[in-house]
Amino acid sequence: MSDIVSKAVEALTEKLGGDAFDGSAKFEIEGEGSIVIDGDGVRADDSETDVTLTADAETFQEILEGELNPTAAFMGGRLSVDGDMGMAMKLGSVLS
Repeated sequence: MSDIVSKAVEALTEKLGGDAFDGSAKFEIEGEGSIVIDGDGVRADDSETDVTLTADAETFQEILEGELNPTAAFMGGRLSVDGDMGMAMKLGSVLS
């Protein structure tokens, strides 16, 4: 597991604040690996989920640090979404 994925798992766990995520989502960080968020928490994993969000490491870092709104990243072509758009919106509200 890359340092970027490890740090992202920590940051996402902190953002969730111990709350379970109702559904499942996967972040694919290009060239680094994947992170799954679901009712069991946050972990480095590549299993099937309701929605997959894909972007480069810089974009994910900006989203996690609050410098970039996930919706703006999607609209600007920096973040792609495959699957349940409603689940992506729910995750976006957790990250904001």
